[in-house]
Amino acid sequence: MSEQQSSHHQAEFERALVNKIASEAITEQRRARRWSVFFKLFMVGYISIFTIYYLVGGIDGPSLGGEKHTALIDISGIISADSEASADYIVSGLRAAFEDKNTAGIILRINSPGGSPVQAGYVNDEIYRLRDEYPDIPIYSVITDVCASGGYYIAAAADKIYADKASVVGSIGVIMSGFGFVDSIEKLGIERRLLHAGKNKGFLDPFSPLKAEDVEHVETLLTDIHQQFVDAVMKGRGDRLANDEKIFSGLIWTGEQSIALGLVDALGSAGYVAREVIGVEEIVDFTKRESFLDRFANEIGATFARAIGTTLTGFDIR
Repeated sequence: MSEQQSSHHQAEFERALVNKIASEAITEQRRARRWSVFFKLFMVGYISIFTIYYLVGGIDGPSLGGEKHTALIDISGIISADSEASADYIVSGLRAAFEDKNTAGIILRINSPGGSPVQAGYVNDEIYRLRDEYPDIPIYSVITDVCASGGYYIAAAADKIYADKASVVGSIGVIMSGFGFVDSIEKLGIERRLLHAGKNKGFLDPFSPLKAEDVEHVETLLTDIHQQFVDAVMKGRGDRLANDEKIFSGLIWTGEQSIALGLVDALGSAGYVAREVIGVEEIVDFTKRESFLDRFANEIGATFARAIGTTLTGFDIR
């Protein structure tokens, strides 16, 4: 091949390469514009949905115009900070129910085995505060399947407690459990290395022998929390409680047995209490729950960031 032909081929190759680069650059610019339009439309739609949601009262709770109603708040499952039976969720529903001018009475419908004494105590305190602020609105606890431990901690703050004859009620106590693996690691030939600053920072380590002073300290904690629980029940139930030391022993009873002990006032469902006790059969649910939009809002940030990363870099951000 002559030098002239070689130069010609080289020039053709360079032109093709430049054309290809230019074509890909134009394609990338078009892709970026499409993504830009998509995200702008997406954000407009996203903001519009939330605007409509707020305007129609989706955040503030239900409303029935001028009609009186019985407000219902469900407390279901483990009472903990990261569940729908958290104090924040329950208290949000309570406040909305008390503040609604058409609320004739409130029902706490409880189906919970208990949970955090802190969360339950927060709700208990808030019920008393709201009862003082709205003295004309009665509040009743209605037990379905189970109302034990922290569930009863909350129930005790109501004016009265109703249950089904087969409901499980009680468990007024505090528990802390764990495991010990000292013999196991010795048999397996495992060396335990526990480093800490502070004399008692490693107390109750499951791989170290149990110390009497550790047990004594934890027992004082449990006793203190148990007494707080007992005081809350005594405050709520007062003279209605039977003179029976078993009530605060951690035992459980049926709803029917609980009436004799003073833990429950009478048998009845939420519908019965609304109709026969409050006198307003129409029930409006004020339970605060995580909605689709709440979940969407929690997840949209990460999704949006990944999408932007893909647009800007061509790579997905994981």
